[in-house]
Amino acid sequence: MKRLLILILIILPLGGIGLYFFNQYWIHRYDALIAQQAAIYHLDPDLVWSVIYEETYFRPWKIGGEGEIGLMQVTPAVGREWAAEVKNSMPELERQMQQNPESVLRDPQRNIQVGCWYLEKFYEQYRDLPGAEARMVAGYNAGKSRVDSWNQTDEGAPPLSADQFIQRIDIPSTRAYVSSILARYHKLKQERARNNLQSNTQTSTTPEAAR
Repeated sequence: MKRLLILILIILPLGGIGLYFFNQYWIHRYDALIAQQAAIYHLDPDLVWSVIYEETYFRPWKIGGEGEIGLMQVTPAVGREWAAEVKNSMPELERQMQQNPESVLRDPQRNIQVGCWYLEKFYEQYRDLPGAEARMVAGYNAGKSRVDSWNQTDEGAPPLSADQFIQRIDIPSTRAYVSSILARYHKLKQERARNNLQSNTQTSTTPEAAR
C-alpha cells in the first residue's frame, strides 16, 4: 500500500508536467502561421492568437452552429468574398470555395489567411478610434452594422473608449466574447512586456558582471 502511494505521488506530478507541456505545444503550434498572416494583413499576431483561442482553442476541425469552419470559424460567405477578391491570382481557389468551402477552410494556413483578411477589414474601419481592438473583435463576431450602431455618439462628442463601447453591446454572447478576447490579449501583452523588461535587464547587467 505504501509503495502504491509513493508511486502515485511520483506519477501525478509527472503527469501534470506532461499535460502542461502538451498544452503549451497545442496552443502555440500555429504561432508561425499566425505571425506570417498577421504581418501580411497589418494585424497584431497576439490579437489573432487570442481570437483563435476564443473561437476554437486551436481545433482546426471545429464546425460552428451556423456553419463556421476551422480555426478562426470563418463562414463560407466570408470565404467566398475573400476568394472573389483574390481570384485573379488564385482562380482555382475561387472555384473550390464555391463548390466545397469546407475543404478549403479546414486547412489551417488558409483558414488563418481568410480570417486575418476579414479581421483586417475591421482594423481599417476602426484603427483610428481608441480601443480599436474592441470594435475589431466585435465586428468579427457580430458584423459591421451592429458595431456601427453600438459606436454611435452625439454630434461633436468624443469617440467612445473601449469600456464604453463594450457597455453598449446589447448581445450578451458578443459582449462576453469581446471581453474574454481582450482580457486574454492584454494579459499576453503584459507578459511579453515583462519578459522583454527582464531580458533587457539581464542584458544590461551582463557586461558589468563580467568585469
